[in-house]
Amino acid sequence: MLRDSLSGVRVLDFSHVLAGPVCSMTLADLGADVVKIEPPAGELGRKIGPPWINGESPVFMSVNRNKLSASIDLKTDAGRCLVRKMLCDADVLVENFRPGVMQSMGLDFASVREINPNLVYCSISAFGQSGSNRQRPGVDGVIQAVSGLMSTLGAANEDPLKVPVPIADMVGGYLAAIAILAALHGVRNGKGAQQLDISLYNATVMLQQISFASFFASGRNPDKVGSAAPYAAPNEAVPTEDGWIVVVAYHPERWTALCEELGMPWLESDPRFATNDDRVRNRKALHQLLASRFSECSTSQWMERLALRDIICAPVSSYRDVVESAEYAESGLACTLDHPVAGQIRANGFALGPSDRAQDNADRAAPLNGEHTLAVLARYGIEHDQIAELLDTGVIRAYPARPAPTQTHDEVL
Repeated sequence: MLRDSLSGVRVLDFSHVLAGPVCSMTLADLGADVVKIEPPAGELGRKIGPPWINGESPVFMSVNRNKLSASIDLKTDAGRCLVRKMLCDADVLVENFRPGVMQSMGLDFASVREINPNLVYCSISAFGQSGSNRQRPGVDGVIQAVSGLMSTLGAANEDPLKVPVPIADMVGGYLAAIAILAALHGVRNGKGAQQLDISLYNATVMLQQISFASFFASGRNPDKVGSAAPYAAPNEAVPTEDGWIVVVAYHPERWTALCEELGMPWLESDPRFATNDDRVRNRKALHQLLASRFSECSTSQWMERLALRDIICAPVSSYRDVVESAEYAESGLACTLDHPVAGQIRANGFALGPSDRAQDNADRAAPLNGEHTLAVLARYGIEHDQIAELLDTGVIRAYPARPAPTQTHDEVL
């Protein structure tokens, strides 16, 4: 089944904050055994807030479920030696440091391939591992800007906007997971170690395939059209008596039905709106006419009326509206996780389809820093005496500092 399709695949995750953790969480959701390798103070994502839940970061917890955490100080020779030993038995390595950092620790692809000739090595960075921009720092907002995405958002003549969801990080992480799945298939077919270079810049440009296709065809930069689709009209949000509704009625039959339902049949014969091309060119005038009519009734009233005419529509929902909706209740996304410090937390889980939801897979909340250090090292074949020495010298950190006497490694994991 889907949720255990990667059962037995071992992933060592050196990533932090977002794109890398999204990638490794996707693998964990699919059943992989994912171990976060964190510094003694924890990865940077743990410090991102507000808000906070009992001092824990919801941002961190949102992208680190179903993982184990091993706290290892990679600034020490002993820590790096320990990780190299673990890599002998790993299937996948994920990292999103700035290019060159892993090499400085002797953990670059060329070095690691010598000890594990079948490792899938995935590097995620802002601009890739080669080229003149490889050392250029870049976070989500910077990538949205330089990839052209920011120039398309908002309304004409208004300030630049960014998608508030860190979309460059999210799509970069998901694409990295897809690339890892393909590389694992290659290893299984005897192709040996695979090196993956995932660039957030490339991922965000790829996300805009349709817009760039229009640009290549016309030579014109996209117009900023707010909520509208640049290639179709009407296909945008219009105000109602008590909110907003998105109306999609550019297909000829739906355009006719909309004009009739609005009591404005003359719109069809107006040469400004005769075809989709005409309506796109005269979008502003059309929007004003539609807004004046839609503002006479509530969103729910319009939803009922348009649904009867098979006109595609949806309310513009707040997050509260979303989680209280029937669509959300039926989606299989809602889940509750028990965290040892934050307590019971609500989250959006992993749901790709009915076959996935049919299984009773309880997700684990994001781990505490070092929560599984002792159990993970034992699983990777590190001897008890060596673990005790690493603890005493501060190379590794465990939470709790020592396991309870009756607790087995299997129970910890």
